[in-house]
Amino acid sequence: MPQDVQVFEAHATDVDLDDLRARLAAARLPEAETVHRAAPDPRRWDQGVPLADLVELVDYWRTDYDWRAFEKRLDQVGQFRTTIDGLGIHFLHRRSARPDATPLLLTHGWPGSVAEFVDVVDELADPENMDAPAFHVVVPSLPGFGYSDKPATTGWGTEKIAAAWVELMGRLGYREFLAHGGDWGGNITTVLAGRFPEHVLGIHTTFAEGLPGATTEGLTAVERAWAEETHHFWRHRAAYAKQQATRPQTIGYSLVDSPIGLLAWILDKFAEWSDTEDSPFETISRDRVLDDVTLYWLTRSGASAARIYYESHNSLDPELRVDVPAAITMYPRDIEKYPRAWSQERYRQIVRWRSPERGGHFPSLEVPGFFVEDLREGLAAVLAARR
Repeated sequence: MPQDVQVFEAHATDVDLDDLRARLAAARLPEAETVHRAAPDPRRWDQGVPLADLVELVDYWRTDYDWRAFEKRLDQVGQFRTTIDGLGIHFLHRRSARPDATPLLLTHGWPGSVAEFVDVVDELADPENMDAPAFHVVVPSLPGFGYSDKPATTGWGTEKIAAAWVELMGRLGYREFLAHGGDWGGNITTVLAGRFPEHVLGIHTTFAEGLPGATTEGLTAVERAWAEETHHFWRHRAAYAKQQATRPQTIGYSLVDSPIGLLAWILDKFAEWSDTEDSPFETISRDRVLDDVTLYWLTRSGASAARIYYESHNSLDPELRVDVPAAITMYPRDIEKYPRAWSQERYRQIVRWRSPERGGHFPSLEVPGFFVEDLREGLAAVLAARR
C-alpha cells in the first residue's frame, strides 16, 4: 500500500447512536399534508414526504435499524483515506483477484454516498461468471460527503474533484482507468474524460448532458418527451437544487441539527426520482436508504454536501468534449434524460447507447442485477473500441 494511503475503519460511538435515537424519540412533527389519498398513489407525495410514511420509517430507524451492519459492510469492502490538495479523501477499494481486471472508478452523487455501490462492488470485482469482465473497484466519497473531509474554502467544484480523482487513482497504481457515474458522479465522470483522456480509458454514465441551445428538430416522439420531462424537472421540481446552490449554509443548519429534517430532505428525492408508483421502498431497501441518511447524520455532512451545488451548479463547460469511448444508459425514470443527438454533440465516440425499460436515478440500488450487467457490457464495448 502506498505510504500516503491509510486504512480506515468506520466506527460511530455509542454516544452518537444513542443521541440519534433520543432525537428521533423527541421529534416535533408537523400535521399531515392536505392531499389525502390512500396508498398506493404517487399523488400522495405532491406536498413532499407524507407524514404516515415518515412516522413509520422513523420508528424503524429508532428501534430496529442496525448501523453496525453497514459499518461492517464498509470494512468488508475495504476503506481507506488519503490527503489530496490538503483535503482528506475517503474511498472504498476492492481489488479483484483476476489478473485481467481493469481499474474502475465509481463516483456517487447527491443525495447519495458510497452506500449506492456497496451491493455491486463484489460482483464487479470478482464475477461468478469467469467470462464476465472484472474490475479493481474504487469508490471515493465526494469532498464534504461521508468520511471525506469538508472543504474549508471555496473551489472544490467538479473540475477540481476530477483532478483529485486522477491523483487518487495514480496513488493506487492505476495510471489508466475506466470511470462510471450518475448525477454529480456523471458530471464528474464527464469532466474526467474530457480533461484527462490520457488517463481515462473510457466511461459509462447515466448522465450525458448535451450542449446549450440544442434543437428539438429531428427528435423522435420519445426523445421529445425526454426533453420536455427534463425541462419540466428543472423548471418545476428543482427547488432543492436552487436552495443548495444559493443558500447551502441556511438549509445546512436543519440538515445537521435535525435527523428528521435530514431524513425527509433525502427521502423526498429517493421517492421522486426512483422508478416506483408510490414508495421508494418498492425497489430500494429501507436499510440502504437509512445507511445513506445515517452516514450523512453521523458525519454531520448535510451542509458540506449541499455545497457541491454552490460550487458547480450549471457549471459544466459548454466547450468540453469527450473523445474517449463512452457507453451511455438513460434510465426511464431518471430526472435528466438527453436524446442521443444532443449527447453526441459532447460525447464524440458513443460506442453503446441503452434506454432500459425499468430504473430511475439510483439504478445500483433499484435494479442492481441489471445495473451490473449493463455496466459490464458498456465497459466491455468501451474497451473493445480501444483495441
